Amino acid sequence: MGDEQDRILTNLRKGVLEFCVLSALTSGPGYGRNLAQVLGERGLLASEGTLYPLLSRLRDAGLVDTELTNPADGRQRRYYTLTSAGHTRLAAFRAAWAPFRNTVDDLLETP
Repeated sequence: MGDEQDRILTNLRKGVLEFCVLSALTSGPGYGRNLAQVLGERGLLASEGTLYPLLSRLRDAGLVDTELTNPADGRQRRYYTLTSAGHTRLAAFRAAWAPFRNTVDDLLETP
């Protein structure tokens, strides 16, 4: 991929990553490394370094709750759970996304 395509993809990821994280949490609680793997496999996350600050912002905004676990094996993990405000924000994004995507697709397909 060329430098220009990389810049475009970076900007697109930045614009939708919050909503991709919220969507990934709709199936239940998740922890950072697992979320990074899920998003990374889909090409939505360039590095884990962008995920953790975003998770903190989502928590500060009341869109996710966190719980720090202390399992028997000694590995402590912070699990993130979608709040009702997070569900509401995601629903609003979903309602806006399809018409927006369709408009962009229509413009890009117009000669």
